[in-house]
Amino acid sequence: MSKSPLSGLNVLVLEDELLLRKRLAGFLENEGASVTAVGTVVAARQAAESLPFDVALLDVNLPDGRGTDLLRDKVFSATTNVLVMTAEGGVAGAVEAVRAGASDYLVKPFDPEELPVRLAHARKSLQAKRADEFRRGQEADLVFGASLVGVREQLQKITTADRRLGSHLPPVLIEGETGTGKTAIARWIHRNGPRADGPMVELNCSAMPEALAEAELFGHERGAFTDAKAARIGLMEAADGGTLFLDELPSLAQSLQAKLLTVLEDHSLRRVGATRPIAVDSRIIAATNADLGVLVTAGKFREDLLHRLDLFRVRLPPLRERGNDILVLADALLARVCKRYGQKPPVIPPEGQSRLLAHAWPGNVRELAHELERAVVFGGERGLSFGHLGGTSATGAADNTAWMRPGFVFPESGFSLEAAIDRIVAQAVQQAEGNVSAAARLLGVSRDVVRYRIKGGGNAGKVGE
Repeated sequence: MSKSPLSGLNVLVLEDELLLRKRLAGFLENEGASVTAVGTVVAARQAAESLPFDVALLDVNLPDGRGTDLLRDKVFSATTNVLVMTAEGGVAGAVEAVRAGASDYLVKPFDPEELPVRLAHARKSLQAKRADEFRRGQEADLVFGASLVGVREQLQKITTADRRLGSHLPPVLIEGETGTGKTAIARWIHRNGPRADGPMVELNCSAMPEALAEAELFGHERGAFTDAKAARIGLMEAADGGTLFLDELPSLAQSLQAKLLTVLEDHSLRRVGATRPIAVDSRIIAATNADLGVLVTAGKFREDLLHRLDLFRVRLPPLRERGNDILVLADALLARVCKRYGQKPPVIPPEGQSRLLAHAWPGNVRELAHELERAVVFGGERGLSFGHLGGTSATGAADNTAWMRPGFVFPESGFSLEAAIDRIVAQAVQQAEGNVSAAARLLGVSRDVVRYRIKGGGNAGKVGE
């Protein structure tokens, strides 16, 4: 399929001079556009009423009026890019037309070879307007600690491969529990890859009504359904040349999963109500908090789409598996929160660090960020001890097994038993307010064991000093 910026565009040409009209129409069609060429304002109005146009090339002076009257009368939808064609003496009128809504103007005589550049600019302007509706803040809560070294290496390999390819980049699938930072990973890939200057469009698939999902993603033509009063480009088209991040992908209906698969394979789409394809080059990054393999077995996700997505897969471990990186991340988030509130970041005390490390974090990074913000706003430095994070049983009494959280699994990166023992000893020393004998009684070991751990300079020594 042609890579011309005119490929797939529906173009109206309003030009009085027959030879120029034919020349423009022929050039545009050779570049992959669908063209309607007319010679009067009346014919242009009729065409605009029956067909949705992506682009309109309008001559100014015509036998039955002025082409710019079509702008004044708002004949075209907001998604139509209008370029005015004017003779040398009509530049002032062209400028006036631009003020009325035209995106550009061409001074006749001009070379049709100028059109791809002019229309590419117009198309990008339209994409930007659409992308802005779903653009999110680009600040990301992503801190690469020791637990994410493998993830960072994966991401660097992906962006290196992206630079070699340039276009039609393979999709990326990000797996992880809710709140682990999948959006941050998607933004990192976009910002650090070859498409950093392109649009980044983010969509939470679960937040989109199923009835509107197809038109929202793939766009629609005027009259495609009851409320489609004007043509509109979809988010896939708005992300052309950039990245489309689809969060909670399994929420998409299977009919839309099939259409997404077609876009990934053919690099083209059809708007709802359209009869012609439109070339697109949007990099798809999909995220899921569910096991897609399990969903395929249950008949809730298309197996062919899973195979197409499962090329560059990135798995984010939950916060409970990230060990001391929790403290590194907490410091970074705390600095960010304090900057927003105009405060100097306080230091998290040892007892607060212990509780952060011991907490299960079912809400992952998002829960941690909220805990820190609450502590800053309501608790100040005292709030950073996080006393409320101590485990309790269903009756409200202290839960003596809280350190062994339900659902705990050993991280794939490995588990340090020595570090875990040091953490347990440190917590006992802290609870005993530095009394070694009392800490030993809490742990059911001799004082020599506690002293050995403290003397060894592990976490126990740091916390119990």
